[in-house]
This record gives sequence, structure tokens and C-alpha cells, in this order.
Amino acid sequence: MNDDAKYESFMGLGPKRIAHWEHWSNPDAATYITGIDFYEHPRDCMSRLDEIYPFLGLGVPDSNDPIPRLDEQEDQGKGRWGHSYRDHWQQEEAGKRFASREEMLSFSPLEQGDFTGWRVVVDGDFSSEDIIYERYRKRYPAEWGDRAPERSTAQVGFYNTMFMWPLLVFGYENFLSICLEPEFGRIMDEFAEINRRVFRAFARLPVNFVVSHDDIVLTTGPVCSPRWMHKYIFPRYEEFWGILKQAGKEVLFMVDGGVDAFADDVMACGARGIISEPYTDYKAIARKYENCFIAGEGDNRVLMRNDPDEIRAMVETMVETGRMSGGYMMCIGNHIPWNVPPDAVKLYLDLSGELAFR
Repeated sequence: MNDDAKYESFMGLGPKRIAHWEHWSNPDAATYITGIDFYEHPRDCMSRLDEIYPFLGLGVPDSNDPIPRLDEQEDQGKGRWGHSYRDHWQQEEAGKRFASREEMLSFSPLEQGDFTGWRVVVDGDFSSEDIIYERYRKRYPAEWGDRAPERSTAQVGFYNTMFMWPLLVFGYENFLSICLEPEFGRIMDEFAEINRRVFRAFARLPVNFVVSHDDIVLTTGPVCSPRWMHKYIFPRYEEFWGILKQAGKEVLFMVDGGVDAFADDVMACGARGIISEPYTDYKAIARKYENCFIAGEGDNRVLMRNDPDEIRAMVETMVETGRMSGGYMMCIGNHIPWNVPPDAVKLYLDLSGELAFR
């Protein structure tokens, strides 16, 4: 993807071609579109896909070494993700982590500090800001110093902005069973201190954008009440994102589900915009927040049905929203996973190439 178009989208500057931000894990679609076997020649395949759809901007593997095919992979019991099977199921492990309710309520995130091997998506040592900074700083060129190039989309992401920490550490059901207890406040305070270190470290990195992720909603809306969210979550967003904004960085909030109920809260906390799923009303956000960043309106359920007329109608309404907001990006918000029909994916991309202009 043209980095200028992506930068202009993040900043709401309305590039003529509406840029894409796609969640992609469909090797069969890549093979179908390019005619190059993804498993045999992964780099060649994805490079060719990038040539066919230069606006797509998917990653290209460093190596062209063959990837084991699905029937050659050993552990197939945890479900498939893209070109491989998972080697664990996080919620299953989290549910067995604590022996009792009392043990969960007495847990100290700060005393633990190092979450290496915990499978909390972002594993690692969080015991100090400097340790976090050194781990992330290695990802960026040394010659950048402490500042990314102007108009660069250099970014860093963090999965556990606040809500995900207790969900991933305790497991979903356990989290819901203890989140109203008085003792839970101390636990969230300690998770907040860990994240204070994270976002202070991010403020020092040579990046222009921080993708801050938290799945605070389901497809049907909020998991926890507005009152609970305003006690434990939103004040921390405002603090952490304020640290970043003081350092000249913009925040892009990523969330699964339908975020309508909390979109105003997220924007009030300082986000540049929101990337979510098609259960969210993007036209409403575009009308309310002039040229904010928004992405995720496309729906893989439409692609799964593989009706050309329906796919065209979806792309047309996405383009309509894109013309309402200079920060809009084409995005199948609920992912393009391995089981979406390749010809439906190709049609979506072909139509985007034809129609997605402001």
C-alpha cells in the first residue's frame, strides 16, 4: 500500500483512492488470485498479490521456503488459523490457571510482573518501563533515534489496553464472576500500573501511531455496564492516550464487536478513530466526527454467501461511507479467514479497485 495514502487515511486527509486495512488469513484466496501456490512459494505468492492489488498492502514473507500443508501439521486439535493450526487455546488454559475464586482475588499483577509464557497475547516482562522500551525499540531502525520520519505510518500496537488483561489472565467466565467484587479494584489498579509503564515506553518510541486494542464489546454490544466501564476502563484510556498525545503520537483504537454504545467514550478519551467490525454503525461515526479514522465496515458474512450483487452492494455502501470521511479505510472488519470463498475475495478486491475512490 502507498504509505502516503495510509498516513493520510489515519490523519483524515482523504486520499483520492480509499486505502485498505485488511485482516487477512486466507492462503487459498492468495493462491487462487495469483496462480502461485502459497504453500510452495509463499513469498512469490504474496509479492504477486501485492502487484495485482497495490492498494491492499498485505505483508510479504521474508522467506520463500515452503510452508507445511495442513495435512502435514501435527496438532490439529485447537482450530485452524490461516495456513496453520493453533498450538493452544488461550481461554482453556486461563480457566485452569487459578485453583479458586479466592486465589484469583488475591492475585497481584505487579508482584507477577513477568508474564512470559502466560499466553496473554502480548507475553513478556512488564516489570519496568525500561525493560518494555528495550524490547520494542529493537523493531525500529537505530538511525531514527527517538522520532519516526514525518508522514510515516510507523506504529506500535498493544493488545491489552486494559479490558483484555483480566479477561486473558483469568479467562472470560472467571473474569465475569469476579469483576464486581470490591477486591477487583486493586487488581485493576495494578494492571493499570503495568500499562502506565507500557504507554510511557511507547511514548519514547520512534512511531507516529499507536494501535490500542481492547475488546470491550461483543457483537451485540457492551460486555460490562457503562458505570463499570467509567470506573475501571475509560479513565485509564484518557490517561494512557494522553501520555502518547503529549509525545506527538496518534491513537487508533481497535475493538472487536459492535462498539456503538461506547464510540463516544472512546473518542472523548483521545482516539484518532476506531477500527472495529461490521456490527458498528460507521456512517453514524462519520457524521458525528469529521474526518476521523474509521475502518471495519465490510462483512465477511456477505463474502461467505458469495452473491456477486450483494458483494457489489456492500462495496458501494462502503465507498459511500468513505466519501463521508477522509479517514475511512476499506476493511472487512470481521476478517478474511481461510474459509471465505476465494472467488468472493477476488470480486471484493476487484470491485474495490474499480469503485473505491473519493
